[in-house]
Amino acid sequence: MSRPKPATFDKKKIVAENRRARFEYSIEDKFEAGIVLTGTEVKSLRFGEGSIAESYAEVNEGGVWLINSNVPEFSHGNRFNHEPRRPRKLLLHEREINKLHGAVARQGMTLVPLSVYFNGQGRAKVELALAKGRKDHDKRAAIKEREWKREAGRVLRERG
Repeated sequence: MSRPKPATFDKKKIVAENRRARFEYSIEDKFEAGIVLTGTEVKSLRFGEGSIAESYAEVNEGGVWLINSNVPEFSHGNRFNHEPRRPRKLLLHEREINKLHGAVARQGMTLVPLSVYFNGQGRAKVELALAKGRKDHDKRAAIKEREWKREAGRVLRERG
């Protein structure tokens, strides 16, 4: 029997974060996935370059692929430099892939990358979320709740 995974992942160096995703989607479940990269992509990410703002993930051909993520070309790369917006394969267990495929196909969920980071062992990882899109009224409610919490904290600080 395997050990249960921790609720939060051991993130050492966050390279790219998709902060907009937490507003646009209600997040149901999170997964940690490895990512297949070439040498110049790793070097670019280690310099803190890269973006996942408009990216998404899809399940096909027996795997999960990160689509439309941008890892700029390495500045000191040669003619074998990588293509910046190529699809990148994500490494997950088969059981997790089947779970994601079922949720996307049956329940209309979306796979959204939340962050790209290097873990404690120096491996590039993607925090992938199984999410459902929010409607406009849900977004307004989230804004209202966030502002209410901020105001309540301000009042408590003043009085106590």
